[in-house]
Amino acid sequence: MNSMKLWGDKPYQSLNYYLKEQYHEKIYKLSLNGGMTCPNRDGKISYGGCIFCSEGGSGDFAEDHLLSITAQIEAAKEKMHGATVTKTVGQKYIAYFQAYTNTYAPVSVLRKLFYEAINHPDIVILSIATRPDCLDDEILDLLAELNKIKPVWVELGLQTMHEETAILINRGYPLSCFEDAVKGLSKRNINTIVHVILGLPGETNEHILETVTYLNMLPIQGIKFQLLHVLKNTKLADYIDQVHLYSLEEYIALLIDCIAHTRPDIIIHRITGDGPKKLLLAPLWSSNKKLVLNSIHKAMKETSTWQGKYYKEV
Repeated sequence: MNSMKLWGDKPYQSLNYYLKEQYHEKIYKLSLNGGMTCPNRDGKISYGGCIFCSEGGSGDFAEDHLLSITAQIEAAKEKMHGATVTKTVGQKYIAYFQAYTNTYAPVSVLRKLFYEAINHPDIVILSIATRPDCLDDEILDLLAELNKIKPVWVELGLQTMHEETAILINRGYPLSCFEDAVKGLSKRNINTIVHVILGLPGETNEHILETVTYLNMLPIQGIKFQLLHVLKNTKLADYIDQVHLYSLEEYIALLIDCIAHTRPDIIIHRITGDGPKKLLLAPLWSSNKKLVLNSIHKAMKETSTWQGKYYKEV
């Protein structure tokens, strides 16, 4: 049994803690839009995307793709802080390409977008959300080139290790594709963050913990735990009555279990998520993010659970 460890005031290594240790101040994330689509939407693989994905391609909070990347960065900063206070709250940011699949374009296009972002003086990290089937060697080499300028993070939407569930949610690629992408990124010393959704149709808590255990064996640096949201105008919304929707208490218990099974060096980038209120159908409690986070951290203190409690070397 591991001895108790705290990262700051939390029993897990949060993204905020990691960033403050590295940069000695609060780092803000700016959600950008590269104007791309997704092979799971345009017919290359499928149409309509994953069953839970909104029309905004998970980039509902991103800036307008019609703006230049520089203009998007400035707009996002102003939206976050207000035009007159940015100098008092820190000026270091993560450029987060969030909407749709952000390596689904010719390398010449990606090079222009990513270089404009990474060369912005206020940007300290370039974070790119994408699919593992959109990371060929040419793109990986571009990311390695960028990684020599400033840190590059790649976020992969695995969601689950289980092939049955992957087919059900219309993920559109096999587990072997994900593993190849992680190997390619690791070979180039690029940090990999993996998205895992808690509550996918047909999955038990045991299925979810198996995904966490699987990820412990891979060379990844971060994980995002995301509550399953049911949003308007998604395929998931069509059979919402067939989906088990967690109560807040159920979700907290499962999340704590997931973190307790996570390899201790893995940074926890997210422990919940909040869909756009205008689109959210369920669970409605998730829209009160402050309440959710406070409830999670209160429960963690009461149960004395910490990251890596049940992790075992294999």
